[in-house]
Order: sequence, then structure tokens, then C-alpha cells
Amino acid sequence: MPDFNGSATTRVTARPDEVFSLITDIDRLPDWNACIESVVDQPPSLTTGAEWVVKMHVPGMPRWDSRSRLVELDRKAGRFVYRSQSDDGNPSFIIWTWEVSGVDGAAEVTVRWDGHPQTFWRRVLFSRIRHRQLGKEVPTSLEAFAIAVRQPV
Repeated sequence: MPDFNGSATTRVTARPDEVFSLITDIDRLPDWNACIESVVDQPPSLTTGAEWVVKMHVPGMPRWDSRSRLVELDRKAGRFVYRSQSDDGNPSFIIWTWEVSGVDGAAEVTVRWDGHPQTFWRRVLFSRIRHRQLGKEVPTSLEAFAIAVRQPV
């Protein structure tokens, strides 16, 4: 399978700045993303090039560490972009783009993913599996996110 992509959008009854703060709070990723078991390592601040590592646990698959690198963080525009890949040296990666905007007194959150499998097995087999999984996982995470953003820290 060549490159793959997808997107999901939800509205959250919260201010866009609150929503954006939760999306970019690396320590709280496991609070709303069921496939992130824990945060293994995080940077002292989110600046371009900063990296963090999370322990992934997707049902039916072995656990793995995923390393992300910040590409863009624009609070004013509500845009957060990072590149993630398994932390095992495989060059395959996914670019994640989060955009938050104010709409009708709520926050609209759109997340896009662009997968770039680089090795034979990732292109032929694993990208197909991961593409299907993300189509289910991301909307589920957005539902949990909408609940988490309304809960006090």
C-alpha cells in the first residue's frame, strides 16, 4: 500500500484555547487516547524539533514505543503538527496535523494523519492494518477527548 491518510473532526463545548492546551499537553495524552499506555519521555517545552516518546498499545498488536518530533506549534492559529514513528529505527512515519478553531461558541477539532510506509513489510502489510485501525481509533479518541477537556485537571 502506498501512502495513506485520513481525518476526523468533532466539536467540543469548550473554548478553543482550552482545547488546544489539552491537545498539546503531552503528559495528558493517555487521559484521552486509549492506545497510548503511558508517556515514556517528554521535552521540557514544546519547541520546534522537540521530541517525546509514548508507549503504544493497540489491541491485537504488541506494545511499542513511538517517538514524535514537533514540526509546528502555532497557538494563535490553533495548529499542532508532529511526525511520529516507531522508536525501533524503522523509517516509516506518520505526520499528524491538529487544527482547532472556534465555531458557534464551541471548538471544532480536526485531526489529519498522513502515513508514509518506507519499508517492504510496512508498505505491503502493516500500513493496510494501521490505516483501518486509525479509522476507528481516532474518532474514539476524539470522543474521549471531548470528555477530558471538560474535566478539571
